[in-house]
Amino acid sequence: MTDRSQRDPEFSNRLVRKRYAAERRFRFYGILAMTLGVGAVGFLIFTIFSSGYTAFSRTRLAVEVFLDTNRLGVTAQSSAEELRRVSYDSVLRQAWVESFPEVKARSDRRELLQLLSSGAGNEIRQAVLEDPELLGTTHTFNVLATSNVDQILKGNAPRDIEESRRLISDKQLAWVDQIQAEGRMSQTFNTGFFLNGDSRAAEIAGLGGALIGSLYALLVCFLLSFPVGVAAAMYLEEFAPKNRWTELIEVNINNLAAVPSIVFGLLGLAVFLNFFGVPRGTPLAGGLVLSLMTLPTIIIACRASIKAVPPSIREAALGMGASPMQVMIHHVLPLALPGTLTGTIIGLAQALGETAPLLMIGMFAFVADIPGGPLQSASALPVQIYLWAESSERGYVELTAAGIMVILIFLIAMNSLAVILRKRFERRW
Repeated sequence: MTDRSQRDPEFSNRLVRKRYAAERRFRFYGILAMTLGVGAVGFLIFTIFSSGYTAFSRTRLAVEVFLDTNRLGVTAQSSAEELRRVSYDSVLRQAWVESFPEVKARSDRRELLQLLSSGAGNEIRQAVLEDPELLGTTHTFNVLATSNVDQILKGNAPRDIEESRRLISDKQLAWVDQIQAEGRMSQTFNTGFFLNGDSRAAEIAGLGGALIGSLYALLVCFLLSFPVGVAAAMYLEEFAPKNRWTELIEVNINNLAAVPSIVFGLLGLAVFLNFFGVPRGTPLAGGLVLSLMTLPTIIIACRASIKAVPPSIREAALGMGASPMQVMIHHVLPLALPGTLTGTIIGLAQALGETAPLLMIGMFAFVADIPGGPLQSASALPVQIYLWAESSERGYVELTAAGIMVILIFLIAMNSLAVILRKRFERRW
């Protein structure tokens, strides 16, 4: 073919054109693949954010409530414990019904009260605890509306459909329009989404408990996996003899990095819960299981960073009389720190998004309280999102998307931190 191309210039030109055409097609396919990938990711992010941003606001209804001390049985001089034990729902419900004097029938009153959130009384309790002087006076409280009203007003649920398919009845819809026309309705930032625990009422549910649970679990995971992973990497890279056993250990470490996460959950269930008796459904158990997942990533990253340190650093330190351990601790390990930190943060970011191992150890129970420590029952961010996604109530749809937004922000922040640390401490030889 070479001889022919030399004899026939036209044939040679065809070959060149064909090669260039193949290169252009290959470039086009590459650009097309990248465009489709970026488009798919962009569409996914747009769908999540467009569905979840509304969860950061909540509809509130203005109610003028007379805090009758005789009916409540407390005064401004009562202790905080006494004020906390009182139920404020009765005075709230009475004030709400009285603000609609045209509503007379018992069934209509029942529907009217359904516009208020089940946690509205707790908001009045909190206001009285902060200022007991409110007792005996009339005060306007902006209390939460029920999730169904909130979804209708945000446009997340249709209102122009038949009553049987709508979230609220025709009467309730008319009352909502009346309240809105009177200026007794407002939209406020949903601080409870970050401060509250889970709840059966979507308008009260929040990620506070899951955030604290994930924080405790990641803290336990870091405290266990980081020192153990760094020590294992140091030993395997610098001190371990090169024989079958160390080769077997290295192969298993590399294989463990690709093991499905549910296997680690089964291991944690069998070892930590059943054998060692670690409390089920606690951040301690979750952190132990996640540390098993994170260890291979940290070991592999740390070994690669140690291997990248030039031999001249070791030789110079040894020449100055340092022991092998001193060389490792004082010279090699600090230079390998950027890669080690990067691997650790990436491993923790992966652990933050894991759901399957946490389901295996019981961190999927309904937990309404904020955990006070790693030994108390708690949920985690991905598990909380999973539980909300299972709910059939329309209000949990936006909470699910908002939860995904929060976990995406955390993952982006952790990966960005890994890049910044690597750039900040990276050395080039």
